Amino acid sequence: MRRLTTPAGDRASIQAWVAGELGSIVAQPIAASDIVGGQRAAESALAAFDVAGYARRRNEVWPRARRGASGLSPYIRHGLIALRRAWDHVSGGPDEDVARFRDELMWQEYARHLYARVGPAMGRSLRFAVEEFGQGALPQPWAGQARCLDDSWGELVHRGWITNQQRMWLASHWTVRHGLGWRDGEEVFFRHLLDGSRAANRLGWQWTVGALTGKPYGFSRWQVEKRAAGLCGQCPLQDHCPIQDWPADRPREPRAVVDSTLRRDPDVQHTAGPPKASASGPAEAVWLTAESLGDGDPALHAHPGLPAIFVFDEPLLRRLRLSAPRLVFLAECLADLADRREVQAWLGSPTEVLAGVPLAATFAPVPGWRRRAASLTLADVHPWPWLIAPRSGPVTSFTAWARQPRR
Repeated sequence: MRRLTTPAGDRASIQAWVAGELGSIVAQPIAASDIVGGQRAAESALAAFDVAGYARRRNEVWPRARRGASGLSPYIRHGLIALRRAWDHVSGGPDEDVARFRDELMWQEYARHLYARVGPAMGRSLRFAVEEFGQGALPQPWAGQARCLDDSWGELVHRGWITNQQRMWLASHWTVRHGLGWRDGEEVFFRHLLDGSRAANRLGWQWTVGALTGKPYGFSRWQVEKRAAGLCGQCPLQDHCPIQDWPADRPREPRAVVDSTLRRDPDVQHTAGPPKASASGPAEAVWLTAESLGDGDPALHAHPGLPAIFVFDEPLLRRLRLSAPRLVFLAECLADLADRREVQAWLGSPTEVLAGVPLAATFAPVPGWRRRAASLTLADVHPWPWLIAPRSGPVTSFTAWARQPRR
């Protein structure tokens, strides 16, 4: 393990920092997205978002000027914008647009509830007895001459962000049309997406293959002509379109045994984490995780005078091989925070770097946080800022989850 210099400076300096400090674990070449990381960038993005027209335009793909997606998801994923702030931001907007936007925030919360409850089991099909992974070398069904697929793939790689509609197109083409393992595709998305989280990413892929609804999402030229009007006319394959028709249905055998926790949570308090801050002694540093990098992180807010420590998990990152734009985004978040308080960046195993240090931390509803926290000295633990507190009822589908009475 080793302590890194603290990232600082303009975008070119941050890219040079990633190349110099993280070059051994990052997929080359070093490049940045046009989406900037950090709390100040998040505040600007939130202030600029006008929900008016969202319901009508949120699924538009091309040209980009027609898009109505908020683009806030990278900041929401890393805790720079809490779901409650995004929820409140659209108050007073047109009723239909507010309802649709808040419904999307509820999907984010549902993904977090589902992942917090079932944990690693979310990496297996929740409904089907299927092979989630492919075998051997994977073909690349996205790169080619079809503009809808090629443009979406290129944007994913270079920007690290694409609209939800494009994610559905690529995921459906990978799984439903080509029959490739959805976990392989999910790993590709996770490598590139600035907002990549196991909760939301796996939920999206499970939904695409029908593991939540029983019905897979079929992708054909019809969606492209509806959501990217005019794009087909610029495609070299317009007269022999590879997605002209709906893909054939692939019979799927249901799982013999379904995880019982999908229907009822036997320990909802464990799933939700601590309901309030709990201190067992003085803390010497704040433990930052990728789940919560914003100024509003409860532990950061409660300890303004303590150094904040973020550990780039070297063993994990060597396996994941995240894209350069993802790591540049994270470095920008740390650099922005370092303008207001002391930030320490480390490369190594978090449990080794943080061993023996009394820490203040914000609970994160992900298995990795619990696993590492079990071997650390947590002097002050703060609750996760849920939009809706987890409940004990079913999470078998978004509809079943949303119908539960809220506390």
